[in-house]
Amino acid sequence: MIALPFSDDLNHAELAMHPGAAIDEAIQSVRQWIEQSVPLEWREAGQSGGASAIRKIRKFADYEAWYPTFARSGLAVATWPLVYGGLDLAPDVARAVEAELAPYNLGRLNPLGLNLAAPALFAHGTEQQRLRFLPPMVRNEEVWCQLFSEPGAGSDLASLATRAERDGDDWLLTGQKVWSTWAHLSDFGVLLARTDPDQPKRQGITYFLVDLRQPGVEVRALRHITGEIDFNETFLNEVRVPDFNRVGDIGKGWAVANATLSGERQMVSGSGSGGVDRIGGSGAESLIALAKANDATGSANGWGDPIVRQSIMRLLSEERIRGWTNQRVRAGLKAGRSPGPESSIGKVHQGSLNQRVQLLATELLGSAAVAWEASGLTSNHGPERYASGLPREVKGMLRSRANTIEGGTTEVNKNILGERVLGLPREPDPWNSTPWRDVPRS
Repeated sequence: MIALPFSDDLNHAELAMHPGAAIDEAIQSVRQWIEQSVPLEWREAGQSGGASAIRKIRKFADYEAWYPTFARSGLAVATWPLVYGGLDLAPDVARAVEAELAPYNLGRLNPLGLNLAAPALFAHGTEQQRLRFLPPMVRNEEVWCQLFSEPGAGSDLASLATRAERDGDDWLLTGQKVWSTWAHLSDFGVLLARTDPDQPKRQGITYFLVDLRQPGVEVRALRHITGEIDFNETFLNEVRVPDFNRVGDIGKGWAVANATLSGERQMVSGSGSGGVDRIGGSGAESLIALAKANDATGSANGWGDPIVRQSIMRLLSEERIRGWTNQRVRAGLKAGRSPGPESSIGKVHQGSLNQRVQLLATELLGSAAVAWEASGLTSNHGPERYASGLPREVKGMLRSRANTIEGGTTEVNKNILGERVLGLPREPDPWNSTPWRDVPRS
């Protein structure tokens, strides 16, 4: 049985798991939690119009302030063990619970922690590390990012040059990382560093958890064409990291990194992936609403146009197929298997698909997608001027250009699929057994 006993404070719930929980009992308990813990205005919007209606009335700052209530409930990571902040629910029960939560758009904050750092800790971390880092990660008290790519080690990540040198019970890390998503907002980062340059490039690498709020760390923003900041350069100058923050064995970080990379590919293979779901709703389905809105206003490119309908339904069909593939990957995760190379399937397909969805959204927008009024700014210089007033459809289209690069380029992920899923022979690498220090690199 699963019981959700509530305290007198309706903004707090303590959830306990008992073996043999029935799905219908879990659903009833979650419905009770929703009624007592989710603000009335959000409930009414979710029940009448789902996630898109909630986005119209709920500010992110309000959701962020309320989020500890969700985190304390255990529902944010329902399949995780109780001790780490979850409910230890069986996968089928968790899926039923998630379906009940879906209309209220209760997104998980700290996604890079939950999807990138957590898989590595579960697969390769110690119990002490999991107890230290996972609960505050769930509560969004410590925000995470990933520090893998470097100026000379992007697609060929194993060529990374950031070094880590042992200093007693600590390590000193020096190097440069780039494309560090949300590093400017983060407290910790998962990082790969080279600890033995005399080993081949995929060996002699070690995986660390780095506190970014300390001397020696400098984060510099890389601004999007739309004026926003997601990506950063991160510089490390003899940054001290305790050996407690090393995940896995010394020199075996490449195996640990694969858990993070598989989690990243799975994270960016969903609808509107990579933070680009600008058009609202669930990907291609939002195009239907946009086309019908054109009908209502008498604009061109409406749902009544058979060519428009065909274009939208082609994308929607692809999206459904991709969704079923992702469900198989998630089922494996919930069954206790680490994310594997099959997560690249969704990544490869979704990168291109989301670009086509976002591009069609701008086409449906018509002339408003090529000119708009910039407003609310005192300066006429810089990307912010052009980003202000930018239609969200255009912003989504511009941002989606990165989809086939982030989370591993499409070309790299196709190699993974060919070699590790289809079993095709690896491409010859004449430097495979050469010590890293002797390998040519940019």
